[in-house]
Amino acid sequence: MNERVLKLLYDVKIAIEEIDSFFEEYPKSFKEYQNNLVLKRAVERNLEIIGEAINRILKEDPDIQIENARRIVGLRNQIIHAYNNISDENIWAVISKHLPGLISDIRKLIE
Repeated sequence: MNERVLKLLYDVKIAIEEIDSFFEEYPKSFKEYQNNLVLKRAVERNLEIIGEAINRILKEDPDIQIENARRIVGLRNQIIHAYNNISDENIWAVISKHLPGLISDIRKLIE
């Protein structure tokens, strides 16, 4: 793995950890997320970073194994280009169901 891919993997790891850190200050509940505009925008920004980093990783190393990589890039594109179609429920599902698995995959790749 080259240094550029490793740096991008760290970018993904840091963005996920930052999302997790937001919920140290706020309760990790859908209702809190849904009613807190600043929290929503911060999470969305980090999801954009994750999607962009994974997109760049795939361009550098198309054989790298990241589960749902294309879907993650698609989410990034949706947040950026179709922001008015973003569903709080979909973003919450990503936070609660998919990020734990992604961080695990990223940590394994870094090691």
